[in-house]
Amino acid sequence: MILARWLGRTGWLCAAFGWVVLAGCADVGRYLAAAPERNVGGGTTVQVADGVYLVRGTGGEVDADNLGRIGNAGFIVGDSGVIAIDVGTSYRHGVALLDAIRRVTDKPVTLALVTHVHQEFLFGAAAFRERGIPIRMQRSAAGLMAARCANCLKTLRRLLGEDEMRDTTMFTPDQVFDTSHTLDVIGRPVRVLHLGHSSGPGDIAVLDERTGVLFAGGLIDQHRIPDVQDSSLPGWRAALEALAALRVSTVVPGHGPATSSEVIATTRRYLDRLEARARQLVLEGAALSEVPDASALDEFKDWDQYDTIHRRNASIVFVRIERELNFK
Repeated sequence: MILARWLGRTGWLCAAFGWVVLAGCADVGRYLAAAPERNVGGGTTVQVADGVYLVRGTGGEVDADNLGRIGNAGFIVGDSGVIAIDVGTSYRHGVALLDAIRRVTDKPVTLALVTHVHQEFLFGAAAFRERGIPIRMQRSAAGLMAARCANCLKTLRRLLGEDEMRDTTMFTPDQVFDTSHTLDVIGRPVRVLHLGHSSGPGDIAVLDERTGVLFAGGLIDQHRIPDVQDSSLPGWRAALEALAALRVSTVVPGHGPATSSEVIATTRRYLDRLEARARQLVLEGAALSEVPDASALDEFKDWDQYDTIHRRNASIVFVRIERELNFK
């Protein structure tokens, strides 16, 4: 009952916005400090590398003040066009993201990639599609969206109001894919990485090969608690290991500022410590009702959503471990 209440409290919306950063850990801060910023539609556009841009979300929880624009989006400008990465929370947010791109370049947006199935990364799709821009998703992510995100949309309408969500609709992606591949549609190679069921069943990362900037989607957040709801923790660890082996200069996370590739190890450490604490509580015979308060991880207490997502994560992982031990 307690777990169900927490899941219901969030509405289990469906979030999705994430990225990576720039060149060489020592140089990342200097580059970003000097990067031009533009405020467009409530989000700040930051150039994180040559031709690679982040549109910052606000962080926090979805509410009427932030218009639900809590996650990151971004875009890569190639020689002949643009790939957009994640499409925003609403039709209006999608329009704002397209305006952000237009203020940087007049090259056409060729494609929009959705990195994962969280509501803040999905529902701006109509703004892109009405301009003839196809939406591309991994097949499992598209299936998850179809199965549950009508409810996400209802929750957003309740939280943000009908006016803010006007013209925002469910959609079917124009393109689906199964495996990792390289796109060559903007005169610049962009790798789409599907590393199996990790942070979610169809979550992807996007690597700009020219600069080493990684848009990490749901796989990595910066100074924000990762959400384990749809995850396979073994798969997530394997995916993080695979990302760590790449030549990544900068990580654009799903939430939070662009940062160095060290965030990959930080995310892994949170997952490891979360699971270790939950397993300890199972072995001690703790009740589910005790888990949120007993699962404090002081290293992460200052992270965004520690008091909400972390407590829920602890309960989810506790239940999984109980099931695993009971059905051995």
